Amino acid sequence: MKSSAVHRLRLVSGPEGLSFILLLVCSVLKRTTSFNAVPVMGMVHGVLFILYLVFLALAWQRQRWDAKRGIVLFVLSVLPTGGFFAERMLAKEERGEYPAAPAGAASAA
Repeated sequence: MKSSAVHRLRLVSGPEGLSFILLLVCSVLKRTTSFNAVPVMGMVHGVLFILYLVFLALAWQRQRWDAKRGIVLFVLSVLPTGGFFAERMLAKEERGEYPAAPAGAASAA
């Protein structure tokens, strides 16, 4: 089932994951060289992270995901490469390869 909420969340998850990795690289460079891009990357990552959380809340509500799915997607957002795994998971859902509803809900209906 293609949902615009899931699509938006998928579109922001990759850049959010990349911005987290770049922020970590900038933090290391700040401490080892005179290069300091942490303020800029911190702002970029912060905006993308907030967008991810807003889109996660919207998708969670519209798709009626169970708590496990929402928590997994949240935990992936705070892991350095988690955004890429979240994007892959959401792409499978958009293609219909990943069940959108919990297994118990389908049998109860």
